[in-house]
Amino acid sequence: MNAPTTRRLTVAQALVEFLAHQYTERDGRRHRLISACWGIFGHGNVAGIGQALLESGDALPYLQGRNEQAMVHAAVGYARQCDRLSAQAVTTSIGPGATNLVTGAALATVNRLPVLLLPGDVFATRSADPVLQQLEVPSAGDVSVNDALRPVSRYFDRVTRPEALIPAALQAVRVLADPVETGAVTLALPQDVQAEAYDWPEEFFADRVWRVARPAPDAGALAEAVHAIRGARRPLLIAGGGVHHSEAEEALRAFADATGIPVASTQAGKGSLRHDHPADVGGIGHTGTATADALAREADLVIGVGTRYTDFTTASSTLFAAPGVRFVNLNIAPFDAHKLGAASLVADARAGLEALTGALSGHRVAAAYEAGYRAAKEEWERRVDAAYGAADDSVRPSQTQVLGALDGIVDGTDVIINAAGSLPGDLHKLWRARSRRQYHLEYGYSCMGYEIPAAIGVRLAAPDRPVWALVGDGTYLMNPTEIVTAVQEGVNITVVIVQNHGYASIGGLSEATGGERFGTAYRFRAGDGTYTGAPLPVDLAANAASLGMDVLRAATVGELRAALVKARGANRPTCVYVETETADTVPGAPDAQAWWDVPVAETATRPAAVAAREAYDRHAAGRRRHL
Repeated sequence: MNAPTTRRLTVAQALVEFLAHQYTERDGRRHRLISACWGIFGHGNVAGIGQALLESGDALPYLQGRNEQAMVHAAVGYARQCDRLSAQAVTTSIGPGATNLVTGAALATVNRLPVLLLPGDVFATRSADPVLQQLEVPSAGDVSVNDALRPVSRYFDRVTRPEALIPAALQAVRVLADPVETGAVTLALPQDVQAEAYDWPEEFFADRVWRVARPAPDAGALAEAVHAIRGARRPLLIAGGGVHHSEAEEALRAFADATGIPVASTQAGKGSLRHDHPADVGGIGHTGTATADALAREADLVIGVGTRYTDFTTASSTLFAAPGVRFVNLNIAPFDAHKLGAASLVADARAGLEALTGALSGHRVAAAYEAGYRAAKEEWERRVDAAYGAADDSVRPSQTQVLGALDGIVDGTDVIINAAGSLPGDLHKLWRARSRRQYHLEYGYSCMGYEIPAAIGVRLAAPDRPVWALVGDGTYLMNPTEIVTAVQEGVNITVVIVQNHGYASIGGLSEATGGERFGTAYRFRAGDGTYTGAPLPVDLAANAASLGMDVLRAATVGELRAALVKARGANRPTCVYVETETADTVPGAPDAQAWWDVPVAETATRPAAVAAREAYDRHAAGRRRHL
C-alpha cells in the first residue's frame, strides 16, 4: 500500500499555497476566493508570510499598503464589489500592526463582508518571552493583543502547531464563503510557527470549490407570506444590501413590475431598483425621502428583503406606526429574518423574490395607491432638482450642488463611495442610482477613513469603472495615506474633497441635541471653548498633491463641473478639491424625514439642552416594539 503523498513546507508557505487553490462558485460561475494579500511587514510576518508570498509569485499576488486598518477597508471594498464571492487577505506584524486591524475587522463583520486577517503573533514556544511589542497578562499566559480581534471576527483561531493549520484554514474559508456567517475571519499566526516546516498531505493543496447555494423558501413559509401580501392594502418593500449580494436586482424589478408594490431602500440596498423605476421611492428611515417615510408610516405590511433593520432604517422604532402593521422578512440569515416579529422567509433573496412573484400571479396593489406614491415620487424629484441646482455658475457650490454637478456627468458605470459625515444623509435622500453597484455607502459601521482605501479595492475589482471617493475634510484627515498606494500601483481613482472646515454631520447633531456644536469646527479656539475667527490655514489639496495625486481646485459651480469632467477622463489618480458654501441662505438637502434616537441630557442648565430634551421626549413617546 502506497504511503500518502506529502510536501514539506513551512506553515506560512502551506497557508499561501492552500489559499491559492480556494474557489467559490454560484450559478455555475467560479471565482478565486482569495485573490490577493495586502501586507505591511515587520517582525511577526516578514520572515513567515512575507517569505511565502515572495516565493509564491503570482499564485497569490501581494499588495502593499500604508496603514493596516486601511488595508482591511480596501479588501472590504473589493469584496463588496465582487458580491462577496471573492475576497482578499491582510497580513500584519505583531503589536500595533495587529491591533490596527480591529476597526477594519469590525466594519467587515458589521457589514457581513468577507476579509481574511493574518496577524503575526508572539512565540508559541515562549522561547523569546516577552518579545518586542508583546502584551503580558499575568493571569493568562495564552493571551496576546490579537485576542482583541475575537469579538469582531466571525471566526478566530490561533495556530500554535503546524498540524492545527489544516482544520483552522478549512474552517476559515468555510466562514468566508458562507453568506450567512461571513465577515472578518482571523487566523493569528505565531511567528515561530509560521517558519516551522511540516509534511503536508497533497490533498490539502488540491483545488477546492465552496458552492454558494441559493436556498429556496419553505413552502409553508411562502404560503404564509403570500397570504399576508394578498391581504395588505398598503404594502411597502424595503430593499437591503442582501438584494445586491444575491444579485437579485432583476428579480426585484420583476416583482415590482408585477405587483406595483413600492420599493424603498436602505443605505446598503440603494440602487436595487434604478432611480427612474416607477416603483422606486428612494431611501428610507432617518436619512430617507419624504415619499418612502410617509409610505412607511401608513404601511399595513412591510416586506423586508435582505435588510437587518438598523435604527436608521426604522427611525429608532418610530417609523412603522400604523396600528396592526405586520412584517414579512425575506433573508438568508434566520437571525435577520425573524426580526420585528415577522413572518420569516429564510431563503436567498433572488430565489425568494422569484418564488413570491410566481405565487402572487395576478395580484396587484390598488390603482389609487400606486398613483399616490408615484405622484409623491415626482414631487420629491422636484425637491432633488432644487437641491442640486445653482442659479449662477459663478457662485461657490453647496454640498448638495457638488452632488448635483457629479450627478450631471456620471453614467451607470461610475461607482460612488462614501461612509461618514453629512454626505451619507444627502446621498441617501438625493442620489439617483443608475446601476446595481453604483451606490457604495458603508453605513453599517459608518467608518471615517473608509472611502479612499475602499475606492482602491473597488477599482481593483472593477478596473474599467470610474470610481469616486467622496470625502469631507474630517474624513480625509482620518486616513489619506492610501493615496500613496493608489499612486504606486497605478490604481486610477478620483478623490473629491468637500471642504467645510469641520465635522458638519456631528455639528448638526450636536446642535439638535443641545450641544451647541461644541468641538465640531476646525477653527481657532478661544479660552472659553468656543471657536472664533477664520478657518485654520490647512490646505488639504496641497496635502493630496504631496502624496502624488494630480489636484484640480474648483472655486465655483462652473469650475467644479469642468474639474469633475477632467478628473473622470484622467488616466491616473486625481483629486478634485472644492470648498463649499455653508450659509443658511443656500439651498441644501431637505431636513430629516424621520427621527433618530440620540439620548439628550435629562437635566441641564443651558437652554439649548433643556429644549432639546423636551423635543427628545416627544419623539421617544412614539417608539414601539413590533412583536
